[in-house]
Amino acid sequence: MINLNEVADYISQQSSTSKVYIGGDSYRVIREGRWFAEYTIVIVVHKDGKHGCKIFGENSCEPDYDKNQDRPSMRLMNEVYKIADLYLKLKEVIGDREVQIHLDINAKESAGSSCVVQQAVGYIRGVCNVVPMTKPNAFAASCAADRAKELNLTQ
Repeated sequence: MINLNEVADYISQQSSTSKVYIGGDSYRVIREGRWFAEYTIVIVVHKDGKHGCKIFGENSCEPDYDKNQDRPSMRLMNEVYKIADLYLKLKEVIGDREVQIHLDINAKESAGSSCVVQQAVGYIRGVCNVVPMTKPNAFAASCAADRAKELNLTQ
């Protein structure tokens, strides 16, 4: 579980030129005959926008009810809800710093995640008042979350 107090303290100690990226990734796994979704949600704090970064992340596992694994709309939207919730919890401490929300969703129609691109972008815009980045420009989702998952990052 992400320690929000630790994240808030860290962000508040950074300069106003620091940038904050929030993203996530998920995938399906089968355990004992049941499908589950493994979620990794990250906050990347880019110091002064140029001096390296610190990644905070959490991994969670929940039952996955998607019937069509090629078009995983429920799993992807759960990922979007988790990212939006994290942003809202940190919005005040982020203040005027640049913030980006990165979604592990590809708008290309051939990609399975394209089934929720409009819904996901609209949800983030409406709830967070931020225009989210999608693949291939969503590095916090596709790179940082993948790396956090590999490291089992749970700060």
